[in-house]
Amino acid sequence: MLAQLAASLGALKLPLRLTLPGGGSVDLGPSPRVELQIHDPALLEELQTPSLDRLGEAFIQQRMDIRGSVLDAIGVADRLSQALVRDEDEGPPPHDPHDRQTDAEAIAYHYDLSNDFYALWLDPEMVYSCGYFRHPDDTLAKAQVQKLDHLCRKLRLRSGQRLLDVGCGWGGLARHAAKEYGVQVHGITLSRQQLKLARERVAAQGLGDRIQLELRDYRDLTGKENYDKVVSVGMFEHVGHANLPAYFQILHQQVKPGGLVMNHGITARHTDGRPVGHGAGAFIARYVFPHGELPHLATAVKAMSDQGLEVVDVESLRMHYALTLEHWSRNLEANRDAAAALVDERALRIWRVYLAGCAYGFSRNWMNIHQILAVKPLPGGGHHLPLTRDDIYLQGRGAGDSQR
Repeated sequence: MLAQLAASLGALKLPLRLTLPGGGSVDLGPSPRVELQIHDPALLEELQTPSLDRLGEAFIQQRMDIRGSVLDAIGVADRLSQALVRDEDEGPPPHDPHDRQTDAEAIAYHYDLSNDFYALWLDPEMVYSCGYFRHPDDTLAKAQVQKLDHLCRKLRLRSGQRLLDVGCGWGGLARHAAKEYGVQVHGITLSRQQLKLARERVAAQGLGDRIQLELRDYRDLTGKENYDKVVSVGMFEHVGHANLPAYFQILHQQVKPGGLVMNHGITARHTDGRPVGHGAGAFIARYVFPHGELPHLATAVKAMSDQGLEVVDVESLRMHYALTLEHWSRNLEANRDAAAALVDERALRIWRVYLAGCAYGFSRNWMNIHQILAVKPLPGGGHHLPLTRDDIYLQGRGAGDSQR
């Protein structure tokens, strides 16, 4: 079987070595950078149709191991799937119901894994969303601070304003906005572990009088026009297509007339949401983000517009996320021994494949990520936004100086 596989795949000239349990091996191209150590010989037959979800699942089940860079391994796996898996139009994926219990369980599955585990590969502020790279060689920590400030500048935050942070995570944005821009922040999350650490950091930095964080579903927000600005980062991927109108309606209700709403989230490549990358989406849905759904940019803009929010600025950060995920993947690989002490082997393998796979996917335009800025118009339809974006990109000032 090994010889047969080598004969069928040799023309691809992949930098890949296959090794069998007994020690036999075959190179599928010159100077292999990646070695797949096959523990289950039956896997050789499956390599005839190597979809990305099938390969990822085999790795998770320890039917094979990867030697070499996991980022390189993802590239090799994609070349295999592109060559051997027939393209089929799967159509748009089904849309799951998203009630409070389902969403809370999905959030707990992903985000409550271990704060210490996430700390191994995130930046010091533990910002779990894409950074903003002014230069490709920016450090992860610098890129994340730049992203936090980029959001605050787009929101035109001013001292004394009230900011609602929907899906506040470990509180990095809340702390930055409070410290650098002097705003009052109300953050909500469904992750108990994130909330615990976020509150500890708020207290340690003496920000308790400016930041309130709580465990709350966005659907349980009460009142109207409570906030000057609203921000949601990495949240609407969990909302579900069916709930997008209600989600943006609530954000519209919460912001004051003339106020801004920023939605920062991953978006689908195709307008109908059909998957890209032979099985990559199926793998993520099964093992990483249960019930996650990626709307297309057009879907998000329509849902916002239908609820009375006027979209005034859209920015793609796709290549920024590819760089961010490469940093995360390298950090996790460099800290694998420490990670193995915090999560089980199955979880560690899932995250190794997920981070490297997403870095590859964003770099290949399998999905995108957009910051969508909208305004709730004043009565009569006006607003007080500047005529240009110049204020967002002012250089040579400290964070927030232009808005105080």
